[in-house]
Amino acid sequence: MAEETQPRWEGKAIAELKGPTPDQVWPFLADFCNLHKLFPNIDTCYRVEGIQGEPGLIRYCASTVSGDDSEPSKLKWVNERLLMMDPGEKCFSYEVLDNNMGFKNYVATFKVMPMSDGDG
Repeated sequence: MAEETQPRWEGKAIAELKGPTPDQVWPFLADFCNLHKLFPNIDTCYRVEGIQGEPGLIRYCASTVSGDDSEPSKLKWVNERLLMMDPGEKCFSYEVLDNNMGFKNYVATFKVMPMSDGDG
């Protein structure tokens, strides 16, 4: 029996940072296992296995999500594998592996680009 493939969702999000240049921003994103330094809502992010900056590197990230008065806080976690890191193009791709958030077949690409007005 053939395995049914899940449809993939595709989307695009853009965030503009005024001030810093792509060369100033890239080192923070290229530091794949320190995502918690950029996003304070992430409690921890660390290397599980592999070599920093090399495809195959796996990171673990986790955040505590506060519940309301009737529900306790929950730990949300994910293991992600670096697929590609291109410092020249200032981009990288990764895929979600194990997680407790329901992600399946999730692949993302980050790319740092200059703003069209030249302001960062």
